[in-house]
Amino acid sequence: MKTKTKKMTVSIVTALLAVSLAACGANNLSNNESGNTGNGGKGEKVTIELAISKSSQDSAFVAQSLLDEFEAATNIKVNLQLLPAEQTTTVLQTKLAVDETPDIVQYNLASATTDLNLERNFEILDNEPWVSRILNKDVLSAYGHVYSFHVSQDTGMQGVVYNKDMFKELGLEIPKTFEEFLAVCEAIKASGVTPVFMPFKDAWAANIWPAAAFADYAAKNDPTLFDDLNGNKRKWTDVPEFEKFLDQQYQVYKKGYTNADILSDSYDMAVGKFLNKEVAMMFMGDWLIESVSKQDPSLSLGLFAIPSDQDAKLGASPLGGQLFIPKKAKHMAEAKKFLEYIASKEVAQKIVDQQAYVSNLNDVTTPELPAYKQEIVDNYITPKLTTLTTDAFMLVDRSELYRSLQDEFTGAKTPKQVLEAWNTKFAELMKDKGVEGF
Repeated sequence: MKTKTKKMTVSIVTALLAVSLAACGANNLSNNESGNTGNGGKGEKVTIELAISKSSQDSAFVAQSLLDEFEAATNIKVNLQLLPAEQTTTVLQTKLAVDETPDIVQYNLASATTDLNLERNFEILDNEPWVSRILNKDVLSAYGHVYSFHVSQDTGMQGVVYNKDMFKELGLEIPKTFEEFLAVCEAIKASGVTPVFMPFKDAWAANIWPAAAFADYAAKNDPTLFDDLNGNKRKWTDVPEFEKFLDQQYQVYKKGYTNADILSDSYDMAVGKFLNKEVAMMFMGDWLIESVSKQDPSLSLGLFAIPSDQDAKLGASPLGGQLFIPKKAKHMAEAKKFLEYIASKEVAQKIVDQQAYVSNLNDVTTPELPAYKQEIVDNYITPKLTTLTTDAFMLVDRSELYRSLQDEFTGAKTPKQVLEAWNTKFAELMKDKGVEGF
């Protein structure tokens, strides 16, 4: 019998967009209350496995200095399982199914509910000592329980990362329409710089434009659209605008405004491309700006909304990079000890300060935000010009959609054929999941 798939509560979605960016006040908690772990109580050496996508290996939670300090304090070594970016979901699904379970997984909460069967596979963390100090539990919760951990309550913002200095030198304004965007690309190309870097060897990167464009359209014109798609009341090909948005991204490539080898170039090349000033823009999230700024703080990058339509809203992806503990973790106590260590006031404050995070712990203070993040707050978050990306509304794995997007750039599929192929795969996945209506 088919059962209706549970959804994350509306409060989660609301919280992701209503994150308060005010500085967090500090409370005078004792070390025990704040979850601090001391150097005492070391036992026999234990190694725990932390699975993480290669595309996320710059995460603050896997910095080697942090892992070394944790090992010195607890005699627990953290071994990283770096998973291929394109296969992260599939590999984790397999590991969870055949009991080759890592002790900790870094993933995205919204995606974990759909891709990894959150309720069945992961530990509820409601009673962990750090939970009482969390300011915004919604960004870590699903189905009424805390399933994940992060020291931040930021959401990842997705749009067009751009070199502000190049724009200023060329006298360019942030485009508000697709036609204006093409004009900006033409001016940048004329200056001898590649306007847009497309690293579509990593198929997920091809989804940044449509994920924001689809969501912006739905938010403005068709608020029940994703419910209708998830209920099989409408097909992806029933929305003409979807085809238009896919074609827009293809036209940026077709008109010669991108790197030539888009299906050979990968995301891990992006930081270098911006540092060397080889490119001016990229469809990506603000995490790229953070990565570039770490290597060259003087490089001025910003983020504006995907210009798929007049005055489009900035895409807000669900909070990413949370840590989860599988129910079948071989070293459950040690895995929880790792989360407790990171949540300790001293360690969490160091991470929040280094990463310029918005603290999610009541005794850890939010630092002054970097200029690019403050601009996002001022230009998009405060005036409520953001919208959750399409991924936040999806109940199934999107890997096949990403691969079809790659096919568009080989010429193997038209935008319409991409949507037709996704219609078929989407229905198949929803049926397999037991979603009502399929």
